[in-house]
Amino acid sequence: MQLLILVLNQEECLDDVLSAFVELGITEATIIDSAGMGEVLVHDVPIFAGLRHLLGGGGERPYSKTIFAIIDDEKFTEAAMVIEEICGPFSESGGSILFTLPITEIRGR
Repeated sequence: MQLLILVLNQEECLDDVLSAFVELGITEATIIDSAGMGEVLVHDVPIFAGLRHLLGGGGERPYSKTIFAIIDDEKFTEAAMVIEEICGPFSESGGSILFTLPITEIRGR
């Protein structure tokens, strides 16, 4: 089992990504609103506002959705491929970020 974590910078892709997850059999996920550190610094800490270009904040996509889902090990490749089909390559600057962490134990669900 893996914990899939997707920082989805293209919020407009959320519905399509969730629909694709359901088709893959990923039917339970937690979605939270999120923002990058640079974004928070340039908007909430005035001293950093002039450093916007260095910190990466103030871009076209100031907020994101972070999705957490428990998946079987073999689902990762399929999930990654479908996310790229919907949102574009992970290699694009400002694109989404996807990774997994191993789960050694689960209690509750």
